Amino acid sequence: MAIMPRLIFIAFVSVLFFPVCSFSEDGSQEALSATVSKEIVMEEKGRLSEEQGRRLISIARKTIEKELFTKSTDPGPDEAGVELGVFEERRGAFVTITKGGSLRGCIGHIIPRESLLEGVKENAINAAFRDPRFSPLNKNEFKDIKIEVSILTEPKDLPYGGEKDLLAKLRPGIDGVILKKGYHQATFLPQVWEQLPKKEEFLAHLCLKAGLSPDAWRKGDLQVSTYQVQAFEE
Repeated sequence: MAIMPRLIFIAFVSVLFFPVCSFSEDGSQEALSATVSKEIVMEEKGRLSEEQGRRLISIARKTIEKELFTKSTDPGPDEAGVELGVFEERRGAFVTITKGGSLRGCIGHIIPRESLLEGVKENAINAAFRDPRFSPLNKNEFKDIKIEVSILTEPKDLPYGGEKDLLAKLRPGIDGVILKKGYHQATFLPQVWEQLPKKEEFLAHLCLKAGLSPDAWRKGDLQVSTYQVQAFEE
């Protein structure tokens, strides 16, 4: 199988398919033959190699496989052979599962609570079995799923002086965006720009996802943060 490099519950707000993921309240298969990294402007020092991305995808799949078929706590061969290095760093990470091109589960941490390795394992389980939008993954589905792991940079506040300034500062295809207002919070990974390339539409859907009115972004009272990702996909 070839690879290409993608808990507050957030519901769909449109019939369009977005890789809409959930994130934690604190912000936070067989051997794989090839990996292509879909990186979205991540600094050189923060980037993972294709081999490291391949290994994370394999670990995510093996983690789900063990949960489905063995319940074993012993590390699989891919995990046992890991030279930790960057995998010990605290990094935000999302795991996305699709089946037949449709979202099957997506959960992650924007602000890391654990090492990258542990975060990928935890969110592989969460995406497969604990995303409240979907029933838990079953054994018959396992062979049909595709897994994507997204590694995040640390979010940074995006100061802006009104709706025109906000639109000018956003970078489609590059920035993941977090909107916050009081208890309302939501994020879209940078991959969502592929389905919502217009900035106004992107922000409107993100506001709806946060439980706000679609034009809330125009009022200038939202806290906005951005981040970038490097994503690895089967």
